[in-house]
Amino acid sequence: MRENGDAVVEVLDLIKDYRPGFGLRRKRILHGVSFSVQRGEIYGFVGPNGAGKTTTLKALMGLIQASGGQARILGCDVSENDFREHIGFLPENPYFYGYLTAREILDFYARLSGLDGQRRCRRVPELLEWVGLGEASESRLRTFSKGMLQRVGIAQALVHDPEVVFLDEPMSGLDPIGRKEIRDVILRLKSEGKTVFMNTHILSDVETICDRVAIIVEGRIRYEGRIEDFLHEDDLMSDVVLSYLPPELGEILEAKFGARVRGVGGRIELRVREKQVSQLLRLGLEAGAEVVSVTPHRVSLEKIFLEAVSTSSSHLIRNESARKGERS
Repeated sequence: MRENGDAVVEVLDLIKDYRPGFGLRRKRILHGVSFSVQRGEIYGFVGPNGAGKTTTLKALMGLIQASGGQARILGCDVSENDFREHIGFLPENPYFYGYLTAREILDFYARLSGLDGQRRCRRVPELLEWVGLGEASESRLRTFSKGMLQRVGIAQALVHDPEVVFLDEPMSGLDPIGRKEIRDVILRLKSEGKTVFMNTHILSDVETICDRVAIIVEGRIRYEGRIEDFLHEDDLMSDVVLSYLPPELGEILEAKFGARVRGVGGRIELRVREKQVSQLLRLGLEAGAEVVSVTPHRVSLEKIFLEAVSTSSSHLIRNESARKGERS
């Protein structure tokens, strides 16, 4: 974990063991998890089902006790209480009293958070508009869809204007419009200097709004940082579009650079390594071609995610084979 005085969430060598049943051996869920979240950033925490995402978040929230390691929020150990009034939390499956309206439930949580009447009257309608429930503020929660309840959950996490917001699957159950509205809310929080820790499996949302990301697989952090930091120099690619390119030169470029060549009308598109772009352009211009565009090809988080899962699965298979060999 990087040492940084501006980190608001710090996790170092976090371990969590569970005993599946009486008389059974303990099972390790988290294997020395370490990461940090900097002030004012949106941090994506992603992984497949059963990877340890929710376990990590529950340990941060103090809902379960870690078996080892350290976790701190706003400089306080998670076993303390001083920092809790400064954080907001959306659980994966929030539950609300169905007989209350959206306005009433938010007013209830605002009272629990210590907001006075004047602040509640201002904050509750504001949040309902933020999450797209302004017109449904007087409707009973029992009539809400799963997506609408999810928006109520996000609103209650923000009702006391926290410094750090923890969201467990905030996009779950939302349609594309709802997801955009929640993304806008999260980006608005960032613009106000808030820190957002987002636990999710929707990779496209992480790519769109997160400053940094951690990928957890089988209780271990496989990657942490900006998406572009995960790449080796040879993995950085660019799409180059040329026009008026002699056909024979296209074949030469394909052979020389190992480029993938696609023709569209009078244009040819080539994908090459970023460090080869200058040389390719020089050869094209010398042959009389015109440069239409040069566009960096951004690797997708999905590719990185699948590589992390695949690497972990291969490691698991090798370990299992080794154990069988020892037993035989």
